Amino acid sequence: MQLYPEGAPGQAGQVMYVEFTLDGREFAGLNGGPQFPHSEAISFVVPCETSEENDRYYAALVEGGSEQPCGWLKDRFGVSWQIVPLEADAWMRDPDPEKSGRTVAAMLQQFGKLDIEALRKAYQGT
Repeated sequence: MQLYPEGAPGQAGQVMYVEFTLDGREFAGLNGGPQFPHSEAISFVVPCETSEENDRYYAALVEGGSEQPCGWLKDRFGVSWQIVPLEADAWMRDPDPEKSGRTVAAMLQQFGKLDIEALRKAYQGT
């Protein structure tokens, strides 16, 4: 962690830069000041191979935060996350416009954690 020094663009003593690790991946954060407000325009994507992994990440990240539409969530710091089952991502990218369209339409109806079984049924047209 680095703090803003005297004479820097930020307020002296406030956090300027941090580094952190999430699930073995390194991240960095810069406090650019109030002229750079946080928004949902930036989110982190967590690709999940299994339903258990999807459930674990979703539960851990939404704790103290809030559920959002389409499988998104905001954590307790207001950071937006997308917890994405890999199979659902593949269904939404299917070159068959009917299959991918049904999957996307089903996802747009969901709030909170994605219901993978409902997405599977939409993709299969059942």
